[in-house]
Amino acid sequence: MIFFKISGFFFFYFVVTGVYVIFMPKILLLLGYSAPQIGAIFALAPLMRFFVPFFFLKHFELTQKVFYTALGGALFSIVMFYPTIHHFYLFMLPNMLLGACLGMILPYVETYAMEHLQKERFGRSRLFGSIGFMLIGIILARHLEDYTNGLHYLLLGISLTAFFAYWLTKNNTHFANTDAKKEEPFHFFHLKYLWLSLFLLQVSFGAFYNFFTIYETAHGISLETTSYLWAFGVICEIILFYFQAPLLQRFSLLALVKLGVFLTALRWFLLFAFPSSLFISYAAQSLHAFSFALHHTAALSLLYTFYAHKKLAAQFYYGFSFGLGGFVGALMAGYFYGEYLYLYASFIALLSLVSLVLFKEKE
Repeated sequence: MIFFKISGFFFFYFVVTGVYVIFMPKILLLLGYSAPQIGAIFALAPLMRFFVPFFFLKHFELTQKVFYTALGGALFSIVMFYPTIHHFYLFMLPNMLLGACLGMILPYVETYAMEHLQKERFGRSRLFGSIGFMLIGIILARHLEDYTNGLHYLLLGISLTAFFAYWLTKNNTHFANTDAKKEEPFHFFHLKYLWLSLFLLQVSFGAFYNFFTIYETAHGISLETTSYLWAFGVICEIILFYFQAPLLQRFSLLALVKLGVFLTALRWFLLFAFPSSLFISYAAQSLHAFSFALHHTAALSLLYTFYAHKKLAAQFYYGFSFGLGGFVGALMAGYFYGEYLYLYASFIALLSLVSLVLFKEKE
């Protein structure tokens, strides 16, 4: 039953992510937002995810009460999308709140999932998030005649996310008994090149998460076909999540992180070099299995080997990579959007790989 609850949470959490990432940029474009404005909007949530973990270094603990507050805040922020979406500056506010709340929700559950299921079984639960992301990409592509449909799906998804999160944590002794604070301080600089690599990789993803739909449709690929490209990437991700256990046992975590980063650089270069090729787009999307699924599990597991504060490590992982990296990546993608967008993204991913080469696992 615990596996079912965790999997249900992942499924609906990434339904919300799918609507937000795949369709919200297109919705904003249809409503008259410019590319820099879209980049700015989608930079806010990651920025908040970056700031949130710093409050938990000394001032707060990520307790069950704080977690439930974050669930309520996420639900409220999406409700506020309805009256604010036509006003650029007002729309910033619920996006900031959503980012702050998501920065607490996912690490809280994912840390428990990693500890309870172990990294070998974690992927099989996490793949349900990928299934949710894929299904919403296919379904909503056919029901986006009115932009409010996207908001309806967001609201339904966050409501069911909150339900499964509450069901998982209520009367669960693991969550009821908060961990005692560890005496060991939380340091960054002895792993500076690893943190830099995680940051740079997500900077490169700014071109994908915020402009892939717009980029593909601008090169003659229909919105529905683009949704299939999203879905195909997630199918590849699901397959690797399910079968990644032998890789995690056979190879070092650092080697797997390096592999994920290298294939990400190749992926972005293919999108740059062959922007109108549907075949190459599918080939590039197949690499999402390594760019995200394998890299995510390996990177998170690697951080867990270095830090005793696992929840805080997970928060900073999301804060530095998906947070600060996502913020900078969204702004850069909005500024550099054009024919060279994915060439820039490929170069940044290569810088991430260089940082990993500089990183010494013994540190």
